[in-house]
Amino acid sequence: MDNASLVPQPGHLYVVATPIGNLADLSERARAILGAVDLVACEDTRTSGAMLTRLGIRRELTSYHEHNELEAAEWLAGLLAGGRSVALVTDAGTPGLSDPGFRLVRACRKRGLPVVPVPGPSAVAAVLSVSGLPTNGFLFPGFLPPKSAARVAFLGKYRDFPYTLAFYESCHRIEKFMNEIVETLGPARMLCVAKEVTKVHEAFLVGPAAEVRARLGKTSLKGEFVVLIAPADFVL
Repeated sequence: MDNASLVPQPGHLYVVATPIGNLADLSERARAILGAVDLVACEDTRTSGAMLTRLGIRRELTSYHEHNELEAAEWLAGLLAGGRSVALVTDAGTPGLSDPGFRLVRACRKRGLPVVPVPGPSAVAAVLSVSGLPTNGFLFPGFLPPKSAARVAFLGKYRDFPYTLAFYESCHRIEKFMNEIVETLGPARMLCVAKEVTKVHEAFLVGPAAEVRARLGKTSLKGEFVVLIAPADFVL
């Protein structure tokens, strides 16, 4: 490993992927960058602060989340323009992928400031890699809107999409989402539903939509979910 890549440079933004459950998944480079930057911008200072404490890292933290993105992005870009180094993290996984991050990266690009990826865990990439569903292409809308009508309309629009569809879903809506998939796309549509990826109660349910829905109903619905929907003509 190039030791220079472990040392944050002045005026650089580091977009750092953090574990989605298993702390051992944090890369050596991510650990080094987080332990040496001037400031860590995080979605929730409590969550990221607890992670850094477990790693024995003490850094200055600042909140950067969906409710303050516009103001915080400009403020952080100003710090970077002044020569400070900043690491951007989300609560889990890769920043900017259905998580805060885009506006800060855009602000840096507009100012010509260096933005450096420190890659690592991503729930959607992890589930795609082990699902058995096609991965030659996929559409990732993140979380669909909370209203059922909007979700059904989306599923209907992409009913014949030729690649895998990938979504995040919460424990509060997963049952309703599964019903919408079965009713809109049919009981035989092939799915992969993953929950608590890399955590103690990790589970992957793969098969026809109606079967996966039934199996899901017999498990705990606590945690975060990734839902993959295969193209209409795919058979496992």
